[in-house]
Amino acid sequence: MKTTHDSIDEIHAQIDEETPDDIEISSVQFEGPDLVVYSPDVETFAERDRLVPKLASTFKKRITVRPTADALVPEREAEGTIRDTIPDDAGVQSLDFDSSTGEVHIEAEKPGMVIGRHGETLEDIRAAVGWTPEVVRTPPIESSTVSNVRNFLKGERDERRTILEEVGREIHSPTTTDEQWVRVTTLGCCREVGRASFLLSTPETRILIDCGDKPGAEGEVPYLQAPEALAAGPDSIDAVVLTHAHLDHSALIPILFKYGYDGPIYTTEPTRDLMGLLQLDYLDVASKEGRTPPYDSSMVRKALKHTIPVEYGNVTDIAPDVKLTMHNAGHILGSAVSHFHVGEGFYNVAFSGDIHYRDTRLLDGAVNDFPRVETLILESTYGGRDDYQTDQEDSERKLETVINEAHEKGGKILIPAFAVGRSQELMLVLEEAMREDRIPTMPVYLDGMIREATAIHAAYPDHLRERLRERILYEDDNPFLADQFRQVDGGEEMRRDITDDEPAIVLTTSGMITGGPIMSWLRLLGGDPESTLVFVGYQAEGTLGRQIQQGRDEISLNDTSGRGADRVALNMGVETVDGFSGHADRQGLENFVRTMNPRPETVLCVHGDESSTDHLSSALYEEFGMRTVAPKNLETFRLG
Repeated sequence: MKTTHDSIDEIHAQIDEETPDDIEISSVQFEGPDLVVYSPDVETFAERDRLVPKLASTFKKRITVRPTADALVPEREAEGTIRDTIPDDAGVQSLDFDSSTGEVHIEAEKPGMVIGRHGETLEDIRAAVGWTPEVVRTPPIESSTVSNVRNFLKGERDERRTILEEVGREIHSPTTTDEQWVRVTTLGCCREVGRASFLLSTPETRILIDCGDKPGAEGEVPYLQAPEALAAGPDSIDAVVLTHAHLDHSALIPILFKYGYDGPIYTTEPTRDLMGLLQLDYLDVASKEGRTPPYDSSMVRKALKHTIPVEYGNVTDIAPDVKLTMHNAGHILGSAVSHFHVGEGFYNVAFSGDIHYRDTRLLDGAVNDFPRVETLILESTYGGRDDYQTDQEDSERKLETVINEAHEKGGKILIPAFAVGRSQELMLVLEEAMREDRIPTMPVYLDGMIREATAIHAAYPDHLRERLRERILYEDDNPFLADQFRQVDGGEEMRRDITDDEPAIVLTTSGMITGGPIMSWLRLLGGDPESTLVFVGYQAEGTLGRQIQQGRDEISLNDTSGRGADRVALNMGVETVDGFSGHADRQGLENFVRTMNPRPETVLCVHGDESSTDHLSSALYEEFGMRTVAPKNLETFRLG
């Protein structure tokens, strides 16, 4: 049987043949999905028109060219040269040399000035010092998460390279059978919202897509130990793919490492950072509520260390017989529709994750442009027959009316919202409404992780809508830095002071009232008839948010099931403003499928309650004549 080592030797020899004689190839190796070529002649490589794309096309792999150690100017000398080459106005904050890869990471306030017109400054740097410059933007809002993740990964470079080399050997190992089939096993979020998890299997590979918890249902986790799933242990998985960072999709990924998984996680770079933020908060909330967390922070760090970022649109090898391409899902920052190409054109399956099909103030709508998709696994959160959300402009007008009425009464407006996605969308709505005098300018207090999540959004402006990106990067008009936004950083004492103060808006976690700061705010404001609680996002079955939304007028703040002794009468007004959800409504889901060309042959409707999945499944069958299924958990489907 051919080994990976044999394959590398053959590739090295073939690259030697494909490159001009004046370019020396020192070594070739796999690092994760990439084929890395080391050469002392990187500059000559770059000068040869389309040589790297030609090699990538020949080997059907991503090619990275790196300099050998003897081609690098010593770091201290190189730093001086680089700083002299880059214009002072670029605002260079730091230079970080990685001798293992020959890269120098340049953090700057204005990356465009570091890059130069048509990349000329980067080329000048590479020619002068040999190091390959990689430019990152200084976050417009300081983010401890982004800083901590970057510093952590910097400190783990040697181990990460070892991990990538091992992953690369697995990805690029030869296939062991000519047999071809594709199966999907449902491990959660079928006829329910939450604990999203699926297993995609081929004769060669087992890939886990998402691994989340279920909001408001402690102990209901994906069926990882089922015989058809991971009974042999998490180390039987070859790869994990994470569609986005919300906890109902990401919360339990670290537990895989606790029980033996040691492989890669593929997701977008913003999702990687948000995943770490939300998982650490998940542990913190569990501890504060007296629950035993299912893993500790070391497992979160291990997950981060094993994460391989994927850019939208890049085709990435993740197994000998599977390629992954991620596309914007429009749901939250970094969310992705994950497309899997199995074999050499054998089968294609896409997992929507959570999607929002229309553009919002924050993000572009979901992408559904794929060359081929035979099976689509489609979320159905708002797939019910009557699940049509209000137009966004109408929703904003209704929210403004609710705020104006509460302000006139001298009350507070309490909005529970997901820290990631809905909070930033609402901040943009509130900032504009106050700037244009449609609502009174008043303090908007951000409680919980919202400020930090917002800072992460600002760190990845290229993932945001174009107009918002321009305001942040080029117009010195970052709406997230408006004066009215104020962080709640004084705990319970500050919350009491805010309660006793002037009218204000409070954006706080958690979005479904399943714990966190919202519980303190309900204790302080729940009995105030002049204040208003406003729901702006989906409230899952079984959550306290759903119960209040349906009319519950007394709650327990010790026990979200309502059995505790510390009861609070809810005298405050309760409003629901549709149209701000990060999920597509029934029409959006139908349009997502309708505009796919070609359309899938089969659709599995998941991530919705039983009526929503059934209604959407029936509607898609009737309208498009395709095979549709509303699966139960623990079903396995042979797709090809």
